[in-house]
Amino acid sequence: GLFIYLIFVPTAVIPFYVMLGLAFVFGVLLVMPIGSADMPVVMSLLNSYAGLASAATGFVLSNNVLIIAGTLDGFSGFILSILMCRAMNRSITNVLFGAFGSAATAAVSEGQQGEMREVGLEDIAVQLAYANKVIFVPGYGLATAQAQHAVRELATVLENRGVTVKYGIHPVAGRMPGHMNVLLAEANVPYSQLYELEQINPEFPTTDVAVVIGANDVVNPDARDNPGSPIAGMPILEVDRAKSVVVLKRGQGKGFSGLENPLFFKPVTGMLYGDAKDTLTKLVSAVQHA
Repeated sequence: GLFIYLIFVPTAVIPFYVMLGLAFVFGVLLVMPIGSADMPVVMSLLNSYAGLASAATGFVLSNNVLIIAGTLDGFSGFILSILMCRAMNRSITNVLFGAFGSAATAAVSEGQQGEMREVGLEDIAVQLAYANKVIFVPGYGLATAQAQHAVRELATVLENRGVTVKYGIHPVAGRMPGHMNVLLAEANVPYSQLYELEQINPEFPTTDVAVVIGANDVVNPDARDNPGSPIAGMPILEVDRAKSVVVLKRGQGKGFSGLENPLFFKPVTGMLYGDAKDTLTKLVSAVQHA
């Protein structure tokens, strides 16, 4: 009602600030119940809202460019949100009103027994140097560390030693669909080495080493094995089926969803702590001398 009123009385100051305040409160109340693991979907949805707002502004100003650009932005953002929800095996209504985050603390994983096994850089270098097949699984940590060029350099060194190198890409790894694809393309990783979730999962049992770089929730086996987990049913990269798993993490913190990852406690998993870019750079040198 206020929006319609302002169209006819654009100089009304008080209704404008009232509408601004209501929009702010609505935005906060809309986002607060949503769990942190669903934030990529929310960001995409908010981008869609911004596009629709631009289109509405275009109608007010009789600006065709704003109308067309805003409509394209609004619908593309909405479609992107739907695609991300499908990738997580969730519905958009479940994301917005399901209070995903509230159940996270209540879920207890059966795989949290034991301790994370830290491994040395030299041991990992030897594993990689003498492996037949290695699969890299990038996540948001790769993006924050800007380690895409370092992982490409390591992959080149391994390929020169006759190792088969592939990349497993989860559709919601990072902060939006295609985030990892863009980063790896920037590092000139051949597109033929990038495999989607459905393509790469059958290959993990025959993989000597799976290297997880800054990924957490997208490789959490609780999504597959624990029906009580808040992320139950979400498709994952099944790296735990590989013969050996190496996880590059900055520390022992939890993933974006705030859930513990049983993968880190499995006997086949070795933890390599530190900045991903620095660690991968050191691994390049260590593999060359292995």
